[in-house]
Amino acid sequence: MRKTIHKCIWVWDFDKEEKWLNEMAAKGLALVSVGFCKYEFEDCEPGEYKICMQMLEKNVSNPESQKYMEFIEETGAEHIGTFKNWVYFRKKTSNGHFELFSDNESRVRYLKRITNFVIVVTVLNILVGAYNVFLACTFVSPVNFLGLINILIGILGIAGMIRLIKKRRRLEQESQLFE
Repeated sequence: MRKTIHKCIWVWDFDKEEKWLNEMAAKGLALVSVGFCKYEFEDCEPGEYKICMQMLEKNVSNPESQKYMEFIEETGAEHIGTFKNWVYFRKKTSNGHFELFSDNESRVRYLKRITNFVIVVTVLNILVGAYNVFLACTFVSPVNFLGLINILIGILGIAGMIRLIKKRRRLEQESQLFE
């Protein structure tokens, strides 16, 4: 039986999203499809699958991205779906360990990529929001709520960037301890 859950998860909470998806798999609900704030599951044996997700460097249709996804599938993982540059895989736990990152250095590079994306989206939201509020004030019109929403998203983006930077620094410190 299929079950659809609508859930909004911020991009900087990708690790919480992956944890939640694995908790669902542990309960016997395997991810089968993803979309914007939409997850579809179907019944499976509890703990049958491990879910991993990743934000690709390039568009999913890029040949390099396609090669990477094929490589992951060759390890026994199944490509579940994509949303924008995010790609989702699952692998049966009986087929062994499943991780997309083998070391802290690759995790740090990954966090930098996500941080850069969040920076761009945050700056754009703040600029668009400030411009909309400026227009509303200049032309003596009611406060532009869309502009305020953009600014709010920008503020949340700043909080997300701080979390990502802290997470990246923690990984960098761990790497230095083991060198």
